[in-house]
Amino acid sequence: MSEAEKILRDIEAKTKKEFLPIIGPHRGKILTEIIRKHKPENILEVGTLIGYSTILMAKELENNAHITGIEIDKEEAEEARKNIEKAHVRPTVDIITGDAKQVIPNVPGKFDLVFLDADKNRNMQYLSLIEAKLNKGSVLIADNVRMAEEEMRDYLNYVRTSGKYASRCIPIDEDAVEVSIRL
Repeated sequence: MSEAEKILRDIEAKTKKEFLPIIGPHRGKILTEIIRKHKPENILEVGTLIGYSTILMAKELENNAHITGIEIDKEEAEEARKNIEKAHVRPTVDIITGDAKQVIPNVPGKFDLVFLDADKNRNMQYLSLIEAKLNKGSVLIADNVRMAEEEMRDYLNYVRTSGKYASRCIPIDEDAVEVSIRL
């Protein structure tokens, strides 16, 4: 078992003792499949928490990839940094502590993949800040679509009806992820 896999199992075990809203292994499998299929080189993660999904994505990427994670909570951002370091993943990972609304405009470059897993009612705000940084074919993934559907209504309507994305909802267990490809 790789170091990354060990850290992922440790975090999963921790969620059995305390509430940690990670993507988990079932929805995480979809995230992993998307990473393998699209092979993104520049990823933005909004809502890193303690690094579970970051490690899940990073373990599938090559050395030339880069992940920028944004986490508003200082302690969780620090724990994410430690978990990512212990996981010994190949790509470069930067965790930025701060409010995504302030951080996103200052993150340079374009993104091949964006994973939205922070305040669900702010997904549309995040997307409005990110959209100019997406290329044709960039992938947007939003977690907790079924559980937080009302909070995400504006975001879901936009990615499904704006004509800018090919979007689909993938149900997994009692929740779902929305996967949107920039047209």
